[in-house]
Amino acid sequence: MILNTELEHKGNAFPSNIIKYEKNLNVLSFTTENNVTLQVTVRRDSILRFRYTTTGIFENDFSYAITKYASRGYNHLEVTEDETHYTITTAKLICNISKTDLRISIYDAKDNSLICEDELGFHWEESYQYGGNVVKMSKVSQPGESFYGLGDKPVDNNLKGKRFENWVTDSYAYGRDTDPIYKTIPFYTALHNKKAYGVFFDNTFRSFFDFCHERRNITSFWAHGGEMNYYFIYGPEMSEVVANYTDLTGKPHAMPALWALGYHQCKWSYYPESNVKEITAKFRELQIPCDAIYLDIDYMEGFRCFTWSKEHFPDPKRMVKELADDGFKTIVIIDPGIKIDMDYSVFREGLEKDYFCKRADGPYMKGKVWPGECYFPDFTKPEVREWWSDLFKELIEDIGVKGVWNDMNEPAVMDVPGKSFPDDVRHDYDGNPCSHRKAHNVYGMQMARATYQGLKKFSYPLRPFVITRAAYSGTQRYTSSWTGDNVATWDHLTIANLQAQRMCMSGFSFIGSDIGGFAEQPNGELYARWIQLGIFHPFCRTHSSGDHGDQEPWAFGDTITDVVRKFIEIRYQLLPYLYTAFWRYVEEGIPILKSLVLYDQLDPQTHYRNDEFVVGEKLLVCPITAPNQKGRRMYFPIGKWYNFWTDEVVKGGQELWVDADLDSMPIFVKEGAIIPKYPIQQYVGEKTVEELTLDVYYKFGKETSQVYEDATDGYDYIKGRYSLRDFNLLGKKDELIIQQHKTGKFVTTYKTFKINLHGLPFKISKIEVDNVIIPIKNIKPNGDNTLTLTKEFTELHIMA
Repeated sequence: MILNTELEHKGNAFPSNIIKYEKNLNVLSFTTENNVTLQVTVRRDSILRFRYTTTGIFENDFSYAITKYASRGYNHLEVTEDETHYTITTAKLICNISKTDLRISIYDAKDNSLICEDELGFHWEESYQYGGNVVKMSKVSQPGESFYGLGDKPVDNNLKGKRFENWVTDSYAYGRDTDPIYKTIPFYTALHNKKAYGVFFDNTFRSFFDFCHERRNITSFWAHGGEMNYYFIYGPEMSEVVANYTDLTGKPHAMPALWALGYHQCKWSYYPESNVKEITAKFRELQIPCDAIYLDIDYMEGFRCFTWSKEHFPDPKRMVKELADDGFKTIVIIDPGIKIDMDYSVFREGLEKDYFCKRADGPYMKGKVWPGECYFPDFTKPEVREWWSDLFKELIEDIGVKGVWNDMNEPAVMDVPGKSFPDDVRHDYDGNPCSHRKAHNVYGMQMARATYQGLKKFSYPLRPFVITRAAYSGTQRYTSSWTGDNVATWDHLTIANLQAQRMCMSGFSFIGSDIGGFAEQPNGELYARWIQLGIFHPFCRTHSSGDHGDQEPWAFGDTITDVVRKFIEIRYQLLPYLYTAFWRYVEEGIPILKSLVLYDQLDPQTHYRNDEFVVGEKLLVCPITAPNQKGRRMYFPIGKWYNFWTDEVVKGGQELWVDADLDSMPIFVKEGAIIPKYPIQQYVGEKTVEELTLDVYYKFGKETSQVYEDATDGYDYIKGRYSLRDFNLLGKKDELIIQQHKTGKFVTTYKTFKINLHGLPFKISKIEVDNVIIPIKNIKPNGDNTLTLTKEFTELHIMA
C-alpha cells in the first residue's frame, strides 16, 4: 500500500480542530470536530504512547507485545495550552499537539532541541473491502537522521532510503533484501544530532515502514487495519532506547540454562537412532565440544507431532537417557500442523474440544504440511494454549527431552496461495475475535508461548529451552530464535551477521543463524568462517538440509576440523563472559551484541558500519566474509583495543588492516577489561570448575567488569543464590589496582582465580592482597605475568 503523498489525494482523511480535552491521571485525550480522538498516555518520563481512533471510541486495549511487568511511573507531568497548541511536559520530554490537526512535535526537555515531528501526522483511508481503516503516520526526517532495527530484515544496518513490509513469511532460501521474511518486529531506533529515539508501532496487521524511500525527507509507517497505536521512546542514548523498548515488550522470563549457550548440532534429519549415536560419538571421539543434538520431523510417526517413529526410534526414553549420560541434551521439533487422522489422539482431542482454526463460514482451516492434510490449533485462545502445553508431558517429563524447536509457525502452508492461512480464518485473540489479517503476525509467537508454558511446567525445577522461527515483538519473553532457511553462500554469512545485530537491536538477543547455511552446501573455508562468527552469537547451532550433504565439524577434512574445534573451544572458555552478558540482558534489557552505532553513537564513523560488532561490553569482533582472505580492514571504535591473539594494542577511531589466516579472525579486547574463562569442557557440567581464569587487560585509567554465575540451571538464582562479582580496575604508571565486590548467596565450586595480566607496562616487584604482601615467587618464573589468588580477595595491588 503506497502512502499517499498529497493532502488532497482521494480517500485520505485527516483530523480537524480539537474541540475537547480531558485528563485522567496520566491519560490525556484530545477530540476533534470530525470525531477523531488522540489518547496520549505518559508511561514514563521518556515514553509516550499515542493512540488514535476515527470514531471517538477505542477498541479493547489489548496487546500481545506489551508485558504487564513493564516499568511505569514518571517524575513530572504538566499540561498547558496556548492559542495553537496543547503542551505535555515530563521530566525528559516536551510534546506539542497542534489544535488544528493533532500534529505532534517532541522536544528534549533539557535543551529544547527538536527530536521528532509529524509531517502529515495521523491520517487514514477507509477500507471498503474489509471495513475499518488503513491507518497512516508520516514524520519529518531530520537532517542526517539514520534508522536502525526492525528485526530480521536481511539488509545493511542503516535502514535509511529503504522500505519494508511486516508480514511473517516462510522464506526458504531468502536472499539479501528479501522482504518480508520470518519475523515482524515493528520497532525502529532513529538517530540524529547525537540523540536517539525509538518508535514501536504496536499493530499486528500487515504493516509497512518507509525510511525516506518514497520521499527524501519523510519517514512513514502504516497498517492495513487496526489502530494507529505507537510508543515514542526517548534515549538520548540508543542503548537506553533499546533497553526501554525491551522493558516495554518484556525481557526473557528466565535466564537460559548454561548448556543452552553451548554448541548445538542439527540437521534435516538425523535418523534412525544409530545415525544419532554415530554423530554424537564422533563429537566425543574428536573432542569437539557439543551440548545438544536435534531431531527434525523424521523422528515422528508419519510426521505426527508428539509421536515417535517405532521403526527409527523404538525406545526414545532409553536413547535420550544414553545421550544425556554422554552430555547431550536432546532437542525435538514440533510444528503447528496436526494431521487429520481420527486414530491420532492429538487430532481427535483437538477436534472434540473445538480447538482448531476455522474459516469465516465455519469449515476448519485445512492445509497441507509435512504430514499431509492438517488442521491448526488456534494458539490465540487461552484454553488451546493450556491444552497444547499439557501435550508436552510425555516428551519432557517422561522421555527426558530438554528443548523444543517450533518450526513452520508463520504459519507456513504448502498448498494455498500465499503459503499461509487465508485472510478469512477466524481467531479468538484472547477474547477479541478477529480474522487472520490481525492474528497472522502473532500466530507463531502464541505457539511459542504455549510451548514455553509446557516446557516450564514439565522441565521444572530446570529451566525451559524453546526456539521459534516466527516472532512478533515480545516473543523474546519466551524463546530463542534463529534466522530461518538461509543459504550456504558468502553473502549469507554477511547477512547472518547483519540479522543477528539487528535482532539484538530489536530487543531479541537470544538469536543465531544456521551455521554453514541451511540450503546448499558450503565448502570448508566458508563453514570455518561461519563457525568463527557463530561462536559469538548468543544461539550457536549448525543446521543444514540433508539434501545437500554433510555439515558436521569434521565433514570438510582435518584442517577445517581443527579450526572448528579451536573456535568452539573458545566459545566454551568464554561461557562465563557470555552468561554474564545474558544476565545483563535479562536484568536490564542490554543487548548481548551491539552494532558499532549502538556501542558509540557519538562517532559518526559507526553509523554505516555493518561487519564489526561488540559482544557484551568488552569484545570487539569482525568476521571474515569473503573467500581466500588472509585478513581484512575493520573499523575500531574510539578507545584502545588489545589483539586477542597477540596482545598488540590498537588505538581506535580509525580503520586498519588486520591479519586473519583461516585459523584466526579479528577479535579484540577493550583495554581495562577483565574477561572470565572456564576450562574447556566437552559439554557444560562435564568438569567441576576448580579455578576461574581472569584475563586482565591493563589500562591507564579506570574500567569496570562483572562476572555473573549461578547453578547454571534451575530457579534458585531468583531467591538470591547467585554470585555477582563487580571488579573495578585502576591502572597507574607503575601500579595496577583491582577491587572486587561480591554479592549473592551462591558459592562457586572454585576457590581461586588464575589471573593473567596482559599489557602490564612495568616489571612486577611487589604484590599486595588485602593489605598483605605476598611473595613474588607466586608469579610464574617465565615472566608471563600469571598469578593465583583466593577468589575472596577484595583488593589487589600490583606494583613496580
